[in-house]
Amino acid sequence: MQIKVSVARCESYERDKANAAMEKVLGALGGIDGFMGGGKRVIVKPNLVMAKRPEDAVTTHPVLVEALCRQIIAAGGHPVIADSPGGPLNVTLLKRIYRLTGMEEAAKKTGAELNLNLEFEEVPHPKGKVARRVKIMKCVLEADAVVSFAKLKTHGMMLFTGAVKNMFGTVPGLVKGEYHFNMPRIEDFSDMLVDICTLVGPALSVIDGIVGMEGEGPSSGRPVQTEVILASESPYALDYAAAAMVGIRPERVPTVSRAAERGLFAAGPDGLDIVGDMDSLCCIKNYDTPAIVSASFTRGKYPVFIENMVNRAVQPKPVFMHRICTGCGDCTTNCPAGAIEMVDGRPILKPDKCIRCFCCQELCYQKAVRIYRPWLLRTLGRGRY
Repeated sequence: MQIKVSVARCESYERDKANAAMEKVLGALGGIDGFMGGGKRVIVKPNLVMAKRPEDAVTTHPVLVEALCRQIIAAGGHPVIADSPGGPLNVTLLKRIYRLTGMEEAAKKTGAELNLNLEFEEVPHPKGKVARRVKIMKCVLEADAVVSFAKLKTHGMMLFTGAVKNMFGTVPGLVKGEYHFNMPRIEDFSDMLVDICTLVGPALSVIDGIVGMEGEGPSSGRPVQTEVILASESPYALDYAAAAMVGIRPERVPTVSRAAERGLFAAGPDGLDIVGDMDSLCCIKNYDTPAIVSASFTRGKYPVFIENMVNRAVQPKPVFMHRICTGCGDCTTNCPAGAIEMVDGRPILKPDKCIRCFCCQELCYQKAVRIYRPWLLRTLGRGRY
């Protein structure tokens, strides 16, 4: 059975255009009513990785969140905007993130609620592959429905971050570091992300691709005009379609390949029914993508000692740009492996401890962290997949 993925063209975040595009992309799926009935408490989970302004293209744009909330309210639902960004978190910091990312204004304009409840629960996930128990925000567990509202971006560790990866934000603040530390291999980490997504089970997934991000995403890349909004009931099929649209071979995205292996969707054009603005596809450009370490380079092709030798040769590492670093120390706080220490007010990497999660880069407000990728990794893994 084919899964519908809806595409709507939208050239800008001008409010009337955004509202029309949101109505169109959801209408092609049968309308918002089919995903959440009247009276339901609906978590709208945007990508709010850090306190960045909308024009930086790091976070889901507030005008689109506003447009979605209006659709939910019109259907009789009660939208609650909620996220748990990485790093230390308290109510004061969360309010600041909501304010700078425009979520506070989106809530005021629509009457949506902003979640400030930082409580979480550890719940069993019997069907989880690597995560059999997961710590999830209490507001998510208590909701009637969840919408994953992602941003179209590349990702230094996972290659692409979309609707599935966005569900990692339902795991509370610093707890994310525990998962990074316990599952440093990309294969295990991506399986964990799929586990979380299957546990939360978003009823609807949407991707803001009006302005996306290429290069060193999810926070240090370059904004790029892509002019689309995508939506589907399946976060897995949605990520497959979105990745393909920006020139990334979907099977190279770890979360997509893991979801396909589990049979969560049928990978390939025959498994998807693309509806809506088909002419929008001509607007999509190939994104400049980071090279990532993937076991698919050598797995099963060569003897184990050669695989290990190649893997050592291609390992990337963070490099700290001391000339623009402010010495805030956030990278040391956010490093789940304790691989960074401050020396004379500047971060220094302890390579033997680094697990290559790149939280230091992802959560650096100054963009003072670059990822060094050896020549062999760039040769094997970068470019148009």
